[in-house]
Amino acid sequence: MKEFELTCKLGLEPSEADMKAAAAKALGLSPKADLHCRIVRRSIDARNDVIYRYRIQAFKPGEEENIYVIPDYKDVSSAEPVIIVGAGPAGMFAALRLLMRGLKPVILERGKDVHKRKFDMALLSKEGVVNPDSNNCFGEGGAGTFSDGKLYTRSSKRGDIREVLYQFVRFGAKPEILIDAHPHIGSDKLPDIVENIRECIIEHGGEYHFESRVTDIEKKGDGTFKVTVNDGAEVYEARKVILATGHSARDIYELFDRKGWEIQAKGFALGVRVEHPQSLINKIQYHGKYQPTMPTAEYAFVTQVLGRGVFSFCMCPGGILVPAATAPGELVLNGMSNSARNSKWANAGVVVSVEPEDMPEYAAHGPLALLHFQRDIEKKMFEYTGSLKAPGQRMQDFCRQIASRDLPRSSYHPGVVPAPLHELLPQHVAQRLKYAFPEVGNNKVKGYYTNDALLLGVESRTSSPVRIPRDPETLEHVQIAGLYPCGEGAGYAGGIVSSALDGINCAAKI
Repeated sequence: MKEFELTCKLGLEPSEADMKAAAAKALGLSPKADLHCRIVRRSIDARNDVIYRYRIQAFKPGEEENIYVIPDYKDVSSAEPVIIVGAGPAGMFAALRLLMRGLKPVILERGKDVHKRKFDMALLSKEGVVNPDSNNCFGEGGAGTFSDGKLYTRSSKRGDIREVLYQFVRFGAKPEILIDAHPHIGSDKLPDIVENIRECIIEHGGEYHFESRVTDIEKKGDGTFKVTVNDGAEVYEARKVILATGHSARDIYELFDRKGWEIQAKGFALGVRVEHPQSLINKIQYHGKYQPTMPTAEYAFVTQVLGRGVFSFCMCPGGILVPAATAPGELVLNGMSNSARNSKWANAGVVVSVEPEDMPEYAAHGPLALLHFQRDIEKKMFEYTGSLKAPGQRMQDFCRQIASRDLPRSSYHPGVVPAPLHELLPQHVAQRLKYAFPEVGNNKVKGYYTNDALLLGVESRTSSPVRIPRDPETLEHVQIAGLYPCGEGAGYAGGIVSSALDGINCAAKI
């Protein structure tokens, strides 16, 4: 097998003849040689002419091609149950792996199914009504379902990403996600895929229980777990439990704390959502060569300021901003994009790493220190506007520490109120952002630092502020055998793919 690269203009794909000719040359064979070629990677290169770069594998006759095959699912109707708390990526992909191994997933999800959930999200955006169990963070599919559906992860140590991508394609995603360098599905497409996954799990004997918020977990003398939902309305029992609750399930952390089960304060990142005109990001990233047929441009950056990382997070090209609060009286923002990525705006979180030692005034809360800090910042933002309207400030005004007289148009439906974000944010966060924005605009994304950019507060749900520790070999909680803390909520993942891989890994251990 030999790998080689071909380039094409955007909108074109190398033909079979083109690939075979290039493969024969790469392998030193006759142009008429019997070869098989497969595209394994596609990325955009906008450094000079805007082109696609294709990474292609070529195989000689008789060579093994290492085609990835998803194992069949088994009928688990009468099999031993495994309780999965949460129907986000970690929970869904753990359930699919259990089906492969002949165990019965019993999924307990505090929110509603993915389609009913949309009505609660619309009520949140239009009328400011927060359903604490059904919102942008809670409900079938998890937080990532309504946040563009980005499918890339920086870590290759978690497992074989192909299992996740091929499963998504099996359930309705476009095959392009198998080769794109930055694959995404889109918030308009993911709900149907999530529903297809659910139907498959149920068809093979698994169970889903919606509007089933876990309120207690006990381990009985015989080693069986007793999981109570909705304060005793239902009880489920199993010898193994996968805890895949997502990064916003504060009640689960508080349950662990009350029971004396070990949890740990964990660093996370906090900052603002930054919104630019998408036309500006297109111009910057394509060096003024953007054409409507080109993919909507995105960006990513990371820098260091005063000993802490400042980085872009969850960039949504051609996207919109949405409220992501999970309780009344709190204000949190998130971004989302549909598959076409065709709105007038680009948004991303720009956040600063926060560690427990940065907040000594919260130390009395022990392992819940940064959870209380996170909650207090979200309350502070809500109290400033008195509603889900977001405090906003132009980027250069923020860095100059002056009030914005007016604000640019925003995609954020509840509205934006001029506000001194440089004062509302914790000073150690605001100070680092103040230095980072000009540095990024001068050295990384030239033209990014502009007063046409709008900052909105607050982006605070980047990851869990608590870790539920587990044994690195068995993946079980360090104190409780049979309990598997999993995914973003346990502090071991960050995004759809890494969460799905962690769910797969926990199911494999079981």
